[in-house]
Amino acid sequence: MRDKDFSENTGILQLKMRQDNMRRRQSFLRFLNFQHHSEIQRYGHCELPLIQEGPYITSDKLFNILTSIPLFFLFFSLVGMMVSVFLYAELNALIMALLSDEVLFAIQLSVITATLATITCLVVSIPAAYALSRLNFPGKDLVDAVLNVPIVMPPVALGASLLIFLSTPLGSMIELWSVKFIYQVQGIVLAQFVVVSALAIRVLKSTFDDIDPEYEYVARTLGYNKFQAFLRVTLPLSKSGLLSAAIIAWARAIGEFGATVTLAGATRMKTETLPIAIYLSLATADVTKAAAVVVILVGIAIAVLVVAQKTVGRGPVL
Repeated sequence: MRDKDFSENTGILQLKMRQDNMRRRQSFLRFLNFQHHSEIQRYGHCELPLIQEGPYITSDKLFNILTSIPLFFLFFSLVGMMVSVFLYAELNALIMALLSDEVLFAIQLSVITATLATITCLVVSIPAAYALSRLNFPGKDLVDAVLNVPIVMPPVALGASLLIFLSTPLGSMIELWSVKFIYQVQGIVLAQFVVVSALAIRVLKSTFDDIDPEYEYVARTLGYNKFQAFLRVTLPLSKSGLLSAAIIAWARAIGEFGATVTLAGATRMKTETLPIAIYLSLATADVTKAAAVVVILVGIAIAVLVVAQKTVGRGPVL
């Protein structure tokens, strides 16, 4: 008798659960505004309700189309801009411009300064990002916010800030006793460093945040000090983040214009990086040479993206 009552109660409970599931599913369908769904089949067992699609376009397909339109609009816009640069000038004139002494000097100077700025940036950004990730200290949020300023601040404003600072008594003393920056090649490296350091810190901080501190604690129990644990455990685990930071910093440095032209000036064959070469060429109406430099920068951008995907991007990066 008890078994019979238990079975009846169990059946009633299962029926109520099915009815509750039925109501939830119907509410969910109404919420999504599925006006084309059919009547739900008789609820004999636990199945999702069937939805019959009419001959018209479904909401899923409409959503996919609407999201694809801006995607392909941006894609074809960028492709059109890049193709127009290649088609603007004749091939012979483009090659002559690419092989000119001025463009070759701009390539060499850009590569050297971007590399120096990236190396300096990594030397400073790695410990700074680690400190932001691991340490807790008063004013940490303020420090983090200030370090983000170069990301949102216009590069021209950064260059003007550097120029004003180096014109103060303290800045003049720095230039007198160390290195001159104003209207010098060293100023290019300084401007690039200030612009890219914030980006590198963001990437590296996210990388260190994703590494479990337990790995370092285990290394400490094995006899490593803090410095050894950082070098032998944390840095190897953050290899992908380090490569990402280096690639992003170098690519951003080689395309830097605003802060560079404000601090180092735009002097031919002296402080003429690739972006400044475009500026000077357009200023003298030499559009062919400007197009040649744009082709170089497009090639560098594509090469950087390919290297990033091959070295870092076995998962998505850029």
